[in-house]
Amino acid sequence: MNNVAPPKYGMGARAKRTEDKALVTGAGHFTDDYAPEGMLHAYVLRSSMAHARIKVGDLSAARETAGVRLVMTHEDLAGVKGLPCKGKIRQVDGTHPWIPEHPLLCGDMVRQVGDPIAFIVADTLEQAKMASETIEIDYDPLPAIADLRGALADDAPLVWPEHGTNVAFACSRGAKGATDAAMLRAARVSRIEIVNNRLVANYMETRGIVAEYDAEADRYTLTMGTQGGHGMRDRIAKDILGIPASKIRVITPDVGGGFGTKTFVYQEYPLATIAAKRAGKPVKWISERSEHFLVDSHGRDNFAVAEMAMDENGKFLAMRVDLLAGMGAYLSQFGPFIPEGELTMLTGVYDIPHLYALCRGIYTNTATVDAYRGAGRPEAAYLVERLVDQCGRDTGLGPVEIRRRNFIKPEAFPYETQGGRIYDSGEFDGHLEQALDTSDWKGFEDRAAASKAAGKLRGFGMATYVEACAFPGTEEATVRLEEDGTVTLLIGTQTNGQGHATAYSQFIVGQLGIDYDKVKVVQGDTDQVPNGEGTGGSRSIPLGAVSVHNAAVKLAEQVKRLASDQLEASVEDLELAEGMVRVAGTNRGVTLADVARSAKDPQALTAFDDDFEQPEPTYPNGSHIAEVEIDPETGTTEIVGYWIVDDFGATVNPMLLEGQVHGGIVQGIGQALYEHTVYDADGQLLSASFLDYAMPRADGVPSFNFETRNVPSKTNAFGIKGAGEAGSIGSCPAVMNAVVDALNRGCGITHIDMPATPERVWAAIQDAQA
Repeated sequence: MNNVAPPKYGMGARAKRTEDKALVTGAGHFTDDYAPEGMLHAYVLRSSMAHARIKVGDLSAARETAGVRLVMTHEDLAGVKGLPCKGKIRQVDGTHPWIPEHPLLCGDMVRQVGDPIAFIVADTLEQAKMASETIEIDYDPLPAIADLRGALADDAPLVWPEHGTNVAFACSRGAKGATDAAMLRAARVSRIEIVNNRLVANYMETRGIVAEYDAEADRYTLTMGTQGGHGMRDRIAKDILGIPASKIRVITPDVGGGFGTKTFVYQEYPLATIAAKRAGKPVKWISERSEHFLVDSHGRDNFAVAEMAMDENGKFLAMRVDLLAGMGAYLSQFGPFIPEGELTMLTGVYDIPHLYALCRGIYTNTATVDAYRGAGRPEAAYLVERLVDQCGRDTGLGPVEIRRRNFIKPEAFPYETQGGRIYDSGEFDGHLEQALDTSDWKGFEDRAAASKAAGKLRGFGMATYVEACAFPGTEEATVRLEEDGTVTLLIGTQTNGQGHATAYSQFIVGQLGIDYDKVKVVQGDTDQVPNGEGTGGSRSIPLGAVSVHNAAVKLAEQVKRLASDQLEASVEDLELAEGMVRVAGTNRGVTLADVARSAKDPQALTAFDDDFEQPEPTYPNGSHIAEVEIDPETGTTEIVGYWIVDDFGATVNPMLLEGQVHGGIVQGIGQALYEHTVYDADGQLLSASFLDYAMPRADGVPSFNFETRNVPSKTNAFGIKGAGEAGSIGSCPAVMNAVVDALNRGCGITHIDMPATPERVWAAIQDAQA
């Protein structure tokens, strides 16, 4: 047993979150809390139909409604561009995909329920809503398609008739000829058809913006929840409004969750920006929850046919995948990148000599699909882990042995996958073995027998995942000593609740000898922080912490040099502790505040670092194990045990790490058992509220047994691999493999799709018994 106390700072410190006091005492400051003097309120009139030609009626009544200051429609936006799509991927034929227009306000055509038609600004939100009711929209309905697979039918309505097909793009990975040949010579081929269900992000705080315009400076200030203000600023300024980025300042206060979905520009942001200038007053727009369901980019939405070729010993020879990826009615900002990236991770932790994967992005008359926690990596892990379990059933080897025979061995690293990824490190069999031990795999049969005697079905499921994150790049950090002896960090990542201030402070307090409450972390202001890459892909700590540490080291040396004159001592004899610079071994010293006030050059109190640039992504990996019990009379699934052993390379803060992993697992459980986005045949969203869209709750989640078995990354300076998305990647396949195991043991069922709701599980059992 390890009795060594954790450090108080630096790597491995179990520091408590410094952000939480403000949040739990109601002192947090979110976008909707900001209300500048004279602020107006905006409302968006949206399409009630999924596909129609439209004609906007007379606007005079709306403009004459009491309190209304501005009504904008498509005709009022001449010279303004629509939302950008940056996902210009390379297609199978070598071309880039056709990018359809994604207008800020629709003119004569709508393509999804919720498409914006008019932007109304008034003194109060109620007045803006009243004005919207006076606007008549003449709809000429057109056939709609909301079904992903149905969109490929010969007689399917076309979302974009001018494009001639509902296939938005086609891209691939691997070698088709070699893969097909391996399939033909295989002793056995396992095959699955699998759905990765569409999800609504449902962060706690809905989107919003307060836009202000300074006519004298000809400059905008946008207060809004983002995952990176610099990217948001650049997209709104350069891509949409056609103005220099310097004309916009983005301020991001506290953010109540993001999960990737707050990265993107949505129509309301540039609309509010334009309205603030035209109305001459600040304009606030805050999304209602129903709008979030309808128009914020959704996640996942895949259908795949996957095959695995094996030799007579169960060794994998080749993997072949045909993937349909829902894109919605338009191509979102990074939409095409998500399934393209998924293809690169399809082979997972396995040594598979050949791969061919074809992906087709599909248009439907639905909300757009883009990055959602994991952004393609959860989809890949779910597919390969469900397929590997099927291989274990087909060969009789079972889920453990089939994995062990096909894991990439530690001595094979660096290992280039058939998807084009280069894994630098990992011991996959090691963390699976540890997870099996902690979950008492050997005692499962006794537990299953006890459940059977009680009329229940018990299942044991596992998933061994790998993901790519902390993609190549850098993150600038500036650390500054203030005159009161406190330290300010300026960095361009953006916390959405992860605990950045705590984690970054760990790398400052030890170097400068101060307490955590003496560190102020500044994020979310593009004027104060000149550059930043934002938060996404688990990049903030792997990249940002290195720069913060380096800047803190530089500042500590600068402080010692300043203090050496005051103390008449050499720099080598000085130490920083308890807010002071001391001569080691004596009681002689000066406070940091004294050093700061005596500095003749303010630049001597500031240290900057952008030296570290990570050349390759990092590859977190791990094993998740779930044990479930199913009541065949009701179809209800209870998760009775959950164990995780993760390889995150190195642990910065165990407490923050546990929180990230737990949260990700709960999101995965939500997808596996509860969450279901349902459109009817006409493109109407039937699951558009919490009454119809089930979310995971505390009573449906077990206690988690979480451990790490870290193998340091060879591409990150601190060996960190990243952990923000890992929980959501391993959880779906682990839970669903456990559900299938229980149903297979009890009823011979070998497949069920997410979400495994009580109704769906009960129906599968009834069908099997019949």
